[in-house]
Amino acid sequence: MPVTLTIKDVPEALVKRLKERARRNGRALEAEVKAILEEAGGAERPLTLREILAEVRRLGLSTPSEAAAMVRRDRGRFARTVREIEGKI
Repeated sequence: MPVTLTIKDVPEALVKRLKERARRNGRALEAEVKAILEEAGGAERPLTLREILAEVRRLGLSTPSEAAAMVRRDRGRFARTVREIEGKI
């Protein structure tokens, strides 16, 4: 069941930045804050190709076998998440 959160004493400069971000993303302020909370709360989503490339570069992977190991690990993580979700249904 959804819960209502109240955040007190938010600095005006932060609210202004959040409103601008919401405008850029075509959302209301409330929807933008929800999206930020979803992301911060660890909601799993598939990585974009850009994110994968950044991670490959960050890790300094240079061989196909190293990249394959990373893919296998992520597939296992995805499979565990699916099993957890299925267990709750």
